[in-house]
Amino acid sequence: QVQLVESGGGLVQAGGSLRLSCAASQNRFRINAMGWYRQAPEKQRELVADITSGGSTNYADSVKGRFTISRDNAKNTVYLQMNSLRPEDTAVYYCNVDQLGNSYWGKGTLVTVSS
Repeated sequence: QVQLVESGGGLVQAGGSLRLSCAASQNRFRINAMGWYRQAPEKQRELVADITSGGSTNYADSVKGRFTISRDNAKNTVYLQMNSLRPEDTAVYYCNVDQLGNSYWGKGTLVTVSS
């Protein structure tokens, strides 16, 4: 089992920045991919960005050039730096990690971008 603790959400004006963090509990197994998803009201959950244990990244087209995902393997922590935020980025952001083929989700952190 992996427990995930997310932090960093909040209210920000359009054009502003936020940094999300997600710390995974430590155990003796390596965490593979780590990522961020988001779900806006009345919409399906979608991938925002993910990163492999080796550092390869993948982004949704809507956030390319504005968001940056990174991870600290020693701390089992993944980050999402969000710049140039837009009202359409408003959503609950969920951390997701894969370990031994199992997928674990955080409880989510709300990001609200005002116009």
